[in-house]
Amino acid sequence: MTANTRIETNKPSPDFIKQLAGYGLATAEILYHLPDHPCLLQAYIWQDYDIAPDFPILIKFLTFWQEKLEGPLYRVVVGHSKLIKPAEIKTLGAEFRFH
Repeated sequence: MTANTRIETNKPSPDFIKQLAGYGLATAEILYHLPDHPCLLQAYIWQDYDIAPDFPILIKFLTFWQEKLEGPLYRVVVGHSKLIKPAEIKTLGAEFRFH
């Protein structure tokens, strides 16, 4: 690293700013038919920050898929979790000790 190189550590990442705006990490498992072998399914995992329950970014991606790609969609399963949320504390009726 040269003397003129500066590392910005006081700026939050764009992903963190999205999380503060209500975005959470969305994961979609996309199953689609192979264009050359329609009887076979292929899986594709998509992941990005998106807003539940409307998922505008995922919908935009799936629209692009249907308009531009040849593999017809079979099924899309979506999981979503907001990354910034209050901590959950649950009490247990037992004590565990590790040596």
